[in-house]
This record gives sequence, C-alpha cells and structure tokens, in this order.
Amino acid sequence: MNSKTKVSIVKYEKPNESVSKAIELSNALANFKSRDKVYIKPNIVFWSRQAPVPPWGVLTTTRVVEDVIRILKDAGASQIIIGEGIITTDPKDKETPLHAFETLGYNAIAKRYGAKIYNNFERPFKKVQIGDDIELSLSSDLLESDFVANIPVLKTHAQTKVSLSQKNLKGCLDMESRKKCHSDNLKFDLDFHVAKLAKVIKRSCAVIDGIYTLERGPAYTGTAKRSNLIIASSDMIAADIVGAGTLGFNPADVPHIKIACELEGIIPSFSSVEICGESLESVAVPHQWDFPYKGNLPSYMAKIGVQGLSFPKYDHSLCSYCSALIGVVQVAIGNAWKGKAFDNVEILTGKMHTPTEGMNHTVLFGKCQVALNKNNPIIKDAIVVPGCPPKIDKLISGLKQSGIELDPSLFENIEMAPAFFMAKYKGKPEFSQEFYRIY
Repeated sequence: MNSKTKVSIVKYEKPNESVSKAIELSNALANFKSRDKVYIKPNIVFWSRQAPVPPWGVLTTTRVVEDVIRILKDAGASQIIIGEGIITTDPKDKETPLHAFETLGYNAIAKRYGAKIYNNFERPFKKVQIGDDIELSLSSDLLESDFVANIPVLKTHAQTKVSLSQKNLKGCLDMESRKKCHSDNLKFDLDFHVAKLAKVIKRSCAVIDGIYTLERGPAYTGTAKRSNLIIASSDMIAADIVGAGTLGFNPADVPHIKIACELEGIIPSFSSVEICGESLESVAVPHQWDFPYKGNLPSYMAKIGVQGLSFPKYDHSLCSYCSALIGVVQVAIGNAWKGKAFDNVEILTGKMHTPTEGMNHTVLFGKCQVALNKNNPIIKDAIVVPGCPPKIDKLISGLKQSGIELDPSLFENIEMAPAFFMAKYKGKPEFSQEFYRIY
C-alpha cells in the first residue's frame, strides 16, 4: 500500500450515486484498465432454502453489488464474474448456492450486464504459495482475472474481530485450504493466513457495504444495525483500516490488519491513510465482536445456572463447519437443562482444546478433536463425534450417553434456524428486503 492511500467514507443515500461517489472520492478504480476481466467477490456467508435468512449485515446487499458492476461495466470491463463459495451444512449441496443466487437477484444481474455467476466449489482451484512454506488453493477464476472488486460487509467476527476485505477473500479458497487457515499453530494462525491473502491479488479495489453493519458476526446470530455507510479504496488493507475504525476498533488491535500492515511496511494506524468524505469520528459506532463466556460456559448458560458442564470457548482453530453447529448445540443443551447438575461433562472443539483431568465424560466434537484426543489417557469416557461437519446422530447419542438429553427436532430442522432470528427485526421499517432485490 502506498503512503496515504485514499479511503472514502460516504453516507449511502441513493442507488448508484452513493457508490459512485465513494469510488470517485477514493479513486478506487486507479488500478483498473478498460477491457479488464473483472472478478466480483461479494459476501454470502450462509444461505438456507428452508427459511429466510436475516440478510442485514450478514450478506452484501444486492443493491451495492449491482452498483459496482454497473460502474465497472461503464468503465469498460470486458467480462465480469461474480464468484462465491457459500458454506452449507452438507458439503455436497449444490442447490443452496443456486437458490441464493436466484433469490438475491444475481441471475437477473448477470442477464442485465452479461456477467457470469460461479459457485466457487464447482470451479477449478489453483495452488498458490503465500509465503512461509504455506500453500493454499484459490479460485482459478479469481487468479486469472485482471482486476478484483472486493465487496464485503462492514461487520465484526467472533474469531478475527472484524470481517472486511481481507477476510472476504477466504470465500475464494477450496474447503481444505479454509480448514488449513484454522491452524493450531499460534504463529501461523487464522489471522496470519487472512493477512496473507491480500498479497495474492495484483490489482483490485474494495467497496465495503455498510448499509447494514453487524455486531457479533459473521452470521445471522449477530445483531444488525442500519448504518448507511459505503467505504471504498484502491487498496484492501487501507479500506480495512478505516472499516475497522468505523466499527470502533483501533486497527493495531485487529491482528490480521496489524500483520498485513507489517508485511507492507506501514503503521496500522488511521494516520497511514487519507480519509475523504465523512470524517471517521462522525460515523464510528462501537460494535461488539465477542460472544461472552463466564469461565468455561457461554454466559447465557451460566446465567440460567447450568452446572456439571464445561464447554470451553471456541478458538481460532475451529473451522466453519463446526462453528456453524456450535450455536445450535449450545441452545439445545440450554433447553435440556432442568435444574439438576449434569454428570461432569466437557465438550471440546477445534484443534487445540485438551481434556481436563477428573471429568466423567469428554465429548470430542468433530474430526479434528477426535484425531487430537481420542487416545488421551486422562479421559475417562471418550464420546467420539466424528465427521467434518460433525455427525448429528453421533452427537445426540453421545450426549445422551453422558446424561444430556437433546431435543432431536432442533437439529432435524436446523435449516429453519434463521427464521428464529428474523423475529427481532419484525416491525422495524429500517430493515427492508429492498436492498437484496434487483429492480
């Protein structure tokens, strides 16, 4: 990143005009050339065909995606590809991404502008060295494009504090590479891998969609706010510095931004960029990122008095497949609590958690935990829940073995879970579906 790269902060007021203003103020297309083949990377972190997903602050708005495409098309883009790798509860599910693209209006956008839409998991990947002898497989479509328009959401993240331009590129990795990013190596951890991704892209811009922002993201379990902001820059790291600031973070306190800045030889500070448009002070609103715990229990479990259970907090090594189930598992256990202490049960996740001596039952949640601890001699009763993602039937039967009776219907209807979180936005006119449609 060059010294004092421009980053614009613009209030979103009108379709096309506001995004155009943000791009013009920041000169975000400084590295774009007429006739470039462009790869568009929105953020569609999760989708359900069974129930409406609360999109606000979770998904990039269709409005901003179309605005960026229109601007690039007018600037002379020769070809436009929209690519995303959506996490599904079944890795073999090809229908859910198609449903998302249709429902969000991407197919209509493609027809209108002659663009192509790709589910990254159905496209080829190419191995790339990102340094430190680390190899990841990225979308070939991304790597073979001339220019990348990165359009993330302005939101926080329960593992990386914020999920902005750099983190959004993780959706261009194949599944094995995504899992590799969730390393148990404290030096080469998730933040390290995320910081390295931006260096793979030669020419790009970032347009961060903050029409809606999200606390405790990245998924629908967080809480959205109507913020009406667009942040743009010709440099992803610069955009993320300012994006972090609007969410209330010092960029030096966000590990992957700090690492990325160090790789570029700049200070992770607002003084390293030139902010134009709205002032950072006038738009910054602190957003919470962390889900609170009390000891080894989620705070809400501690609040209702759960005893006899240890469910240590997730760490960076917990990958997307396990993390997608953790919230439902915790709700199910909360519902199973009847006021009598559980039989000294612990539930371990990720690649780093180790058992505690003296526990009566140890649930090894997912393939990584099983590999790490299945033969650990201090475990009295190892309850193995294999799979990536973990097998629900094994989880239910295993916890029953430990004395915790889960309601199977919560998992049978897991695709309906987003509907539960829609309720908190009901009757609030500022949360409109209009931004996720094409007109």
